[in-house]
Amino acid sequence: MRFPWKKKRYYDSEIAPDEIFLDDVNEANLNRDMFEGRLEKPLSANTYLFLAGTLTLLFLGLAWRAWYLQVENGHSFAKQSARNSLEREVLFAKRGVVTDINGVPLITNAQTDLGFVERIYRTPAFSTLLGHVSYPKKDSSGNYYDTTLRGLSGIEAEYDTLLSGKDGTLLVERDALGNIESSGTVVSPKNGDSIALSIDVRVQEAFYSSISSLADRESFLGGGAVFMDVNTGEVHALVSYPEYDSNVLSRGGPSSVIAGYATDKRLPYLNRPVQGLYTPGSTVKPMEAAGALTDGVASPEYTINDTKGYITIPNPYSPDKPNVFVDWKIQGLVDLRHAIAFSSDIYFYIIGGGYKDRAGLGIERLAYWYRSFGFESLTGIDVPGEKSGFVPTPEWKEDVFGESWNIGDTYNTSIGQYSMQVTLVEMARAVGAVANGGILVTPTVRKHLSTPAPNAEPQGERVPITAESLQIVREGMRDAVLEGTAVGLLAYDSLVHLAGKTGTAQTGVNNAFHHSWVVGFFPYEKPKYAYVVMMDRGPSTTVYGGVYIMSEVLSELRQTAPEYFTK
Repeated sequence: MRFPWKKKRYYDSEIAPDEIFLDDVNEANLNRDMFEGRLEKPLSANTYLFLAGTLTLLFLGLAWRAWYLQVENGHSFAKQSARNSLEREVLFAKRGVVTDINGVPLITNAQTDLGFVERIYRTPAFSTLLGHVSYPKKDSSGNYYDTTLRGLSGIEAEYDTLLSGKDGTLLVERDALGNIESSGTVVSPKNGDSIALSIDVRVQEAFYSSISSLADRESFLGGGAVFMDVNTGEVHALVSYPEYDSNVLSRGGPSSVIAGYATDKRLPYLNRPVQGLYTPGSTVKPMEAAGALTDGVASPEYTINDTKGYITIPNPYSPDKPNVFVDWKIQGLVDLRHAIAFSSDIYFYIIGGGYKDRAGLGIERLAYWYRSFGFESLTGIDVPGEKSGFVPTPEWKEDVFGESWNIGDTYNTSIGQYSMQVTLVEMARAVGAVANGGILVTPTVRKHLSTPAPNAEPQGERVPITAESLQIVREGMRDAVLEGTAVGLLAYDSLVHLAGKTGTAQTGVNNAFHHSWVVGFFPYEKPKYAYVVMMDRGPSTTVYGGVYIMSEVLSELRQTAPEYFTK
């Protein structure tokens, strides 16, 4: 039977002209890269069958896997997935290392089991300067609720941004049992920068050892010291005693030790050179003398003859009871250099407040010169919490006490007493200005990144003082070491020529206590370093003080750091 829809196929048996075999001439003109001259050969039926079979098998495999995951075990896998968790963990950055000027480590790092890096502080002698940090904190479940490692005091706080770096992030997948299934870093941590301080371990420890020993032996409340380059402002020692332990505060324990710090009457948290305010006593006399010379109130040749050890002035309220102002001893003939060297109070009473027909600076001009040397302004030192000193004035007395200023107030202010207060860094900057020609440099505890030229001019505010005045004052401070109140340093004058000025500031009820100061600079001929030592609130009966400390430090540095005595 024939079906009308099924047509018969006819095959043409003739060979088309383009299928005729190519002759040699045509073959030579063919482009082989374009497949000219090649006969097409259709794919076989077996090839199609193989491809179809392969695709069918793949589809069946995918279908079976989908059935297995979604139908047969879907509920089980869904429960397991719900129990897994994806957490973000902090990759703590390493905080920058801190070294002294010679590369000696002051703050280093140690890895802890908690993941963050613990700070290790060199101690004692450095904690008040270096400060401490607050570590990241976890709750009772072991989860961090505070991931920040921050500086809280000292250098750690001052340079916190530079030292801290930036934490990274790690993604962690955990199963229901807390086991890590997978992890991967999302953001890598960036470690903090390291910094070098201008502090010299040898100088810092020499001052600290001597101050701590004397304070404990002679019942001083404490003490402090500053040792500074007068041309650059780089501070090679910034010492405060007593002090806390940075390692204890950073770790948060032992709690009994921390509680003891808080109740200690010797104030271990106080950074004495930067935050402590103290009556300066006679250490301000060189600055007063420079101002009096510049103003023409005094001359190097002006002389007094002290035969009694005191002067009297009339008492307007009780004429029969004149006011008496004493010196610490009878001085005899005294000129300006001698007055500095032997710390004559009467001489400075007169040039400060005047006497009889002799005019003095007066409180307004006296306060002006004190302020010109920086005694009532921040120095700008790169240590947190700096305080500024105070110079009393008639306006202040009237406002606070409701009383008028009198000549006795000027006398006491002229010898650094009454209500005058300064910090040790203020004093170091002022002494540095006397030494370097009148420039108030900015103290810094960070090492300068570049070395100044050998004869570079110091940078800072200039005190409006004459060069001749400063030279006379320097000569008086030199005489103080050669024969005056700082003669205790003379034994080390063969190492380097020293200039100095002592000060004893009375304090407490009935002046039962005193602050013992010594300040100065060296080498005398070409000043390089200023030093300030203050022993805080010791019994007035002790004969040991600032000069004793400085002599011990010079003795120690002669052995450990002889380069400081290059003339």
